[in-house]
Amino acid sequence: MILVLLAVFIISTLHVFAIALIFMWQRHYPRQGRDAATTRVLNAELHCHNTFSNHQNGSARVPFDCGVEMAAQLEAVLAREIDVLFVTNHNTLDGYRQILEYQANHAKFQKITIYPAEEVTIDTGGHVLAYGIHKTIRPGMTLGETLDEIKRQGAVSCAAHPFAVSNGIREKALLCDMIESFNSNNVDRFSNIVASKFAHDNSMPEVAGSDSHVLTTLGKCINTVEAEENSLDSVLEAMLHRKVKMACREYASHDELYEHAYYIIQSSRELLLRHALERHSRFYWVVKWALDSYLGDYKSPMWRSVAAFSLYLTKRVSEKVNMKGHSPHVFTNRQWVKLIKMSLLP
Repeated sequence: MILVLLAVFIISTLHVFAIALIFMWQRHYPRQGRDAATTRVLNAELHCHNTFSNHQNGSARVPFDCGVEMAAQLEAVLAREIDVLFVTNHNTLDGYRQILEYQANHAKFQKITIYPAEEVTIDTGGHVLAYGIHKTIRPGMTLGETLDEIKRQGAVSCAAHPFAVSNGIREKALLCDMIESFNSNNVDRFSNIVASKFAHDNSMPEVAGSDSHVLTTLGKCINTVEAEENSLDSVLEAMLHRKVKMACREYASHDELYEHAYYIIQSSRELLLRHALERHSRFYWVVKWALDSYLGDYKSPMWRSVAAFSLYLTKRVSEKVNMKGHSPHVFTNRQWVKLIKMSLLP
């Protein structure tokens, strides 16, 4: 009888002790338990464009930017198993409502979550990505004004390709919430090298951007977002708390860059010819011949050589500015003669 009572006493004591341990664990580690149960890791495309990016760059001669239709874009997102899509068209939120409507009418796209975003051009020509906005942010404002507007809308800012040859904000990236330290289109590579070093030196949250303007470049860069749920607020909170990681980084190929250039020039042909006739009438037929020759076979050895040489010059200029200390102000006014001279001289 004594042994039975002793056994009951021991079992009861252990039971109470176990309950006390569970209570103490829940009291001291409630958050960790909930996070483990609810955190989701989402594959996100954070920088891409579609046809709504056209006629938004302020150029009367070359207003076209991207030929990707939203239907094809969503097909590519589905095929590449992307969970979250931010379409970052230039200087407009137009297209966001339309892509949501298209998605709603096609059941196979329902598992893709699309959030609002914009790539804003500031007064210096630099670009800033705005994630989670609800109203278009007008281009041409100063960086400070642009960032204030992004914050006013409860959104997150990111310095797009900050050390790119012509449209980065360079060291002022420090003022943004995040930095795009890898951009697929920065095939000069020096731009990305400097951006990555700058991010590390300043302990900035980093993301990678596909900057997709042709269909095959969508998903070149994928970022994983560790969020409590797949909602805009949760994703933005993850961005602000460094819970975004670069999972995939891949450069666009030269062929993809050439395809993008071909789309822009083909779409802008009539506007370019009109400009030549109005401003440079003596050279109109030369311009027309060059355009028609290029558009007739842009993959010909001659035009491939011209394109390759252009990329070489871009790489040379980027190396001199980003690695050898030349002034980046040559990019501000697009002084082409000076840029070409800089790229050719040792």
